Amino acid sequence: MPRFALALALAAMMASIAAAQPPRPSIPATAVDDAVAKLVAKHGAGAEARARIGVTQVAQRWFAEDGDTATFTAFCVDNFLADEAALTTAFDRLELVMEQVDGHLHEVRRLLVTPQDLDTGDVSALDLRLGDLDLAAHVDDDLFKTKAAFVALLNFPVHTLADRLAQGASWSRETWARSRMMDRWSIRIPAEVAQQATKAFTEADQYIAGYNIQMDRLVDASGKSLGFKKVALISHWNLRDELKSHYGEGPDGLAKQRAIQKVMERIVRQEIPKAAIANESFTWSPFKPAAAADREPDTRYAKLLAVFHAVRAADPYCPTAPTFIQRRFELDRQIPEQEIEKLLVSVLTSKEVRDLGATIEKRLGRPLEPFDIWYSGFGSRAGKSEAMLDTMTTAKYPTVASFQAELPAILTGLGFTPEKARWLADRIVVDPSRGAGHAMGPVRREDKAHLRTRIPAGGMLYKGYNIAIHELGHNVEQSFSLGEIDHWAMNGVPNNAFTEALAFVFQRRDLELLLIFTGSEDQKRRSEAQNDLWAAYEIGGVALVDMAVWRYMYAHPDATPAQLREATLSIARDVWNRYYAPIFHVKDVDLLAIYSHMISNGLYLPDYPLGHIIAFQLDKQFRGKSLGAEFERVTRQGRLTPQLWMQGAVGGPISAQALLDEAR
Repeated sequence: MPRFALALALAAMMASIAAAQPPRPSIPATAVDDAVAKLVAKHGAGAEARARIGVTQVAQRWFAEDGDTATFTAFCVDNFLADEAALTTAFDRLELVMEQVDGHLHEVRRLLVTPQDLDTGDVSALDLRLGDLDLAAHVDDDLFKTKAAFVALLNFPVHTLADRLAQGASWSRETWARSRMMDRWSIRIPAEVAQQATKAFTEADQYIAGYNIQMDRLVDASGKSLGFKKVALISHWNLRDELKSHYGEGPDGLAKQRAIQKVMERIVRQEIPKAAIANESFTWSPFKPAAAADREPDTRYAKLLAVFHAVRAADPYCPTAPTFIQRRFELDRQIPEQEIEKLLVSVLTSKEVRDLGATIEKRLGRPLEPFDIWYSGFGSRAGKSEAMLDTMTTAKYPTVASFQAELPAILTGLGFTPEKARWLADRIVVDPSRGAGHAMGPVRREDKAHLRTRIPAGGMLYKGYNIAIHELGHNVEQSFSLGEIDHWAMNGVPNNAFTEALAFVFQRRDLELLLIFTGSEDQKRRSEAQNDLWAAYEIGGVALVDMAVWRYMYAHPDATPAQLREATLSIARDVWNRYYAPIFHVKDVDLLAIYSHMISNGLYLPDYPLGHIIAFQLDKQFRGKSLGAEFERVTRQGRLTPQLWMQGAVGGPISAQALLDEAR
């Protein structure tokens, strides 16, 4: 059985087992009342409110395997902490231990997946098996079995998003830290279920990381070479960036852009020849669909289904967020799904976007084509050829070590003091990425952030450099929000959109760091506003597709890969027809389904448009100030709720209005 089919079968089996035997609290209400009464008798009436919260939280997560009602009651009586000094001691101990446990296991996981993540040679069968190993999957399960988690649940409240929205503005940092610590025990998922999810995500990520298209082997419908350089580009990131690079190159550039669009369409329709994937010698034309016998099977959608079934197996264990969709929006993002959708639609339907589309069409001197969702002419790169940029970056960064050595200078160029730039550079390790590149932050304060970037033989191409500067933004955020935080439990930012926003702040300064003149400040601000709006417009529709595909999978849990493929294409076309066809005057386009995140990152895509909106608000805040000092200030707030973090950062809530106003 192929490995993806086996993963799918196992994930489906785990889902059916979990659905058939969902956990049920084994403690009756009378036992809760009895335990509370005993605690009141022991500690006085003043302890009743806290005791009832804590005892109820334990009861909601106490399974039969943890003991009978007598064991439950005795546990509550013996482990309730009525004294504030004792609570502080317990919290400090838990925070210290969990930082070390989580941090060391994170480092072990990084080691296990190094062959898949980094360009260190061939990946062996043993490497693949080791990559399936996730020791961290057992930690929370073991904390429940040892009842350490129950001690925390008995003594510290689990807060909902509603609690934090209503009360968080008045909380102390200590209260926030205790609240964040308890997030990990708000749900109780068995280790085998968590392990299966890790395996499914790892295999999906591995599939995407190896999905390279050899560009020099592409030909037109008549068999003539399209003239691409000899380079392997990963889907979708590098294909998209290659497409962007050909603006301003006349008819030849336009032909290449149309060919890349066709490549993307063949991928999402699964009409690409199987032999074209990661093959340096296979010549093919994207203008012709592969014969049924030659095409890639529905592997793309099988991988997505494997992820879906694996995470769905956790649903019965999450009573406050019983779907992966709810967990991603309400627990991870801490913004309701409907609120995110409303924010995205406000951009997609804005008059400013329609006017911007007309402006782009005028600049291009031709009708818009679907691939123009990636139009790059507003950025500071306009008028600078890919060849010129490649020459600069390959000369400056011939190896991974050369980029590592340049980090202090890059950070100083971004506005950090020499001392802070060195502090940061000492905490960031640059690795040779097998994929397009990513940032892997530390978990312990003693560890370092890792910047993974692709530097081929001959030196770093501009695309890789641009991605590396983006990932550096992640690493700097990670270094501040962990290394300079007052409470480890508060480390990080409110959600992934915020770290994406902070990375965008770095990425848009990539040419400045190469010392390329980018025009006046007014010109730059206008370009940034237009560029951010078009980028938010492009990725906003992609995010809506991602959200709708997950709704489809929950509504059709028995769908086959072929059925999911057709549903995804239908959703992508519907979103296109609703929000893009009125501007592009072309209907039924599939391109919004191309993003690799849909397959390997589990509802990650809504973070990107949200990130563009937040990035614009942050960049506006940073104008006229020291970027380094402001960047550090906002990231040291830690993991507050999104709106509270934004209030502290820019003095207002998350809103697209500032972006729309300035673009207009």
